[in-house]
Amino acid sequence: MADRLHMPSLAGATGWLNSAPLTPAELHGQVVLVDFWTLTCINWLRTEPYIRGWAQAYRNDGLVVIGVHTPEFSFEHEIERVAEATTQRGIDYPVAIDNQYEVWSAFANHYWPALYFVDADGIIRDHHFGEGRYEQSERVVQRLLGIDREPVSVEGVGVEAEADWDQLNSPETYLGYSRGEHFASPGRAALDERRTYQLPERLVLNHWALSGEWTIGSEKVVLAQAGGSIAFRFQARDAHLVLSPGGDEPIPFRVLLDGAAPGQSHGVDIDPDGNGLLRNGRLYQLVRQYDAVRERTLEITFLEPGAAAYVFTFG
Repeated sequence: MADRLHMPSLAGATGWLNSAPLTPAELHGQVVLVDFWTLTCINWLRTEPYIRGWAQAYRNDGLVVIGVHTPEFSFEHEIERVAEATTQRGIDYPVAIDNQYEVWSAFANHYWPALYFVDADGIIRDHHFGEGRYEQSERVVQRLLGIDREPVSVEGVGVEAEADWDQLNSPETYLGYSRGEHFASPGRAALDERRTYQLPERLVLNHWALSGEWTIGSEKVVLAQAGGSIAFRFQARDAHLVLSPGGDEPIPFRVLLDGAAPGQSHGVDIDPDGNGLLRNGRLYQLVRQYDAVRERTLEITFLEPGAAAYVFTFG
């Protein structure tokens, strides 16, 4: 049991960003915060402002923050995507690339995000899974460092903004058949086969549908011909979709909200007319309702083939 409480080795990492490889022996005598993440996870994105703030505020006090990027989707194995995400998010602390899940397994971890708080002797003293508990987590860091001060002031913006929990009535919804549910296009889904789908006359809350020629795969749906759409009936302030272009060429798309341009309710990745461009694999914020949150229908149409869609998330 004592061995399990020690910080496991990071030797299973397949690469590192912002640092040479780090070992528990090299980290001995320093307080370490290990943060498991994956670049498309909305829950991680909303915690990252706090991790970033703690890394900067307590670096000179002896805190070492280590991000462990363990991918959820196939395109997240590409180190270029991870490097782009670290730059975009202003992450300057070490990041271990855990493409083989060896660090994940060494920690017996099961969640994104997951925080492990390690003392100067290399003992894991606390952990936290998911969002929230920010002040308590910061107090754990302070206690391990032997300091006491006011918590860091943090405010997430864009996709990093805290969810509107009181109005959030739509769950994370995967589109690939291995975890997908609530598919509402007429007729049965054809798995791993190209097929033409249609939108139903009416979508029920938290159901989704396809229009056009798509292939429904294990982890994603992929558009075969230009002009295909995905529709989702949701209730939340924010609506996001994890997308990848499946090739080198960007794919233009347009988002409608209840059949019209979103206007002031556009997300950070589209303009008020609903226009956006799928350039690389990541989470795209399509909607941020500016007024009262209510039940809405989002429809995203891709103007070129090849778009791959993985999961809707909300905030």
